[in-house]
Amino acid sequence: MKEFMEILEEIEREKKIPREKMLANLEEAILSAYKKNFGSSQNVKVSIDNVSGKIRIVSTRTVVEKAPRPGLEIALSEAQKIKADCRVGDKIDVDVPLEDFGRISAQVAKQVVTQRIRETEREIIYQDFKPKERTVMTGEIRHRDSRNNFLVDLGGVEAILPVNEQIKGEHLRPGDRVKVYVVEVKKTSKEPVITVSRTHPELLRKLFELEVPEITEGIVEIKGIVREAGTRAKVAVYSNNEKVDPLGACVGMKGVRIQAINRELGPEKIDLIRWSDDIGTYILNALSPAKSQEIYLDREKKRATIILEDEQLRLAIGKQGQNVRLASRLTGWQIDLRKKEEIISALTTIAGVGETTASVLMEAGFRRIEDIAAASVEKLSEVKGIGEKKAEKLIEAARRSLQIAKAG
Repeated sequence: MKEFMEILEEIEREKKIPREKMLANLEEAILSAYKKNFGSSQNVKVSIDNVSGKIRIVSTRTVVEKAPRPGLEIALSEAQKIKADCRVGDKIDVDVPLEDFGRISAQVAKQVVTQRIRETEREIIYQDFKPKERTVMTGEIRHRDSRNNFLVDLGGVEAILPVNEQIKGEHLRPGDRVKVYVVEVKKTSKEPVITVSRTHPELLRKLFELEVPEITEGIVEIKGIVREAGTRAKVAVYSNNEKVDPLGACVGMKGVRIQAINRELGPEKIDLIRWSDDIGTYILNALSPAKSQEIYLDREKKRATIILEDEQLRLAIGKQGQNVRLASRLTGWQIDLRKKEEIISALTTIAGVGETTASVLMEAGFRRIEDIAAASVEKLSEVKGIGEKKAEKLIEAARRSLQIAKAG
């Protein structure tokens, strides 16, 4: 029994399964084995000493004259050896030696114990990791499976880093230690499935929280994050203390804080954006590093038109449109980038519109032929220098221009 208890202690230490739970599983296994051997276990009680590991199996049996049913009854002559004054019909407790169990019954007991230990281990893993959803953990890359998913060791428990949660172009190797965002811990009929991510925007948020104390203290807030993992991200920040610059706090002395985050994410460029409750200012900030002071807002359609010079236009668009695309996602507004010359040139294709009129229309918010075609006479006639009759002509001319363009 000493050896048996040592085995339980080893399992308890390695699998983190409480000894009491394992002893309860063993009791259940013995009952299953008894039922396998004798056909029923309703009249049996099993007890196991928590310290010594001594097992006692007691079967309550009915005393009969002769020909007892195994496991349920006991012959009078045998019963009187246990209790001398017992009679036919009495109930008597009989100690059952483990040796009375057959080989098949012992196998059943082993299977039950093994199954219960596995089930308990799965439940412990699930209960341990479920609260860690939406947190960041450090894991070690184990290997890549047949579906190109990485298996990540999170302290003795394997998590899955699926292909769609991997940073494109990042070359991970077995033994690499990486930070991952725990997306989901799902209970299944087998092992719990732990899904982690390297691309989730919240991973970036958590990395900032780890590196920037002002964020955890509530002085600096992260107002929004958008990522195209592996290439570029934009993080909008705001300070609740006018003495603390949110951009400076996130960058850190000599860039030490932002560099630590960059090292974790590899080549991904992070744009820190100063958040503003003035949507026009916020949109212009979001287009960083491009600079412009000229913006027109259509609040009803949540569309912003920004006028830029040639060089700034290229910066605003970014490689393959990435910069303006991220800025649009960050602010939640559709962003149109235009050169002033292009707008004026397009408007002058409308019959009766010269450069001067086109400039006036643009300043009034009519920057596309479609804007004029869709305008009401009343609205257009509010523009300086455009009366009701001219407004009617401009609307009609704009609609003709669109029809011609569509036909062409």
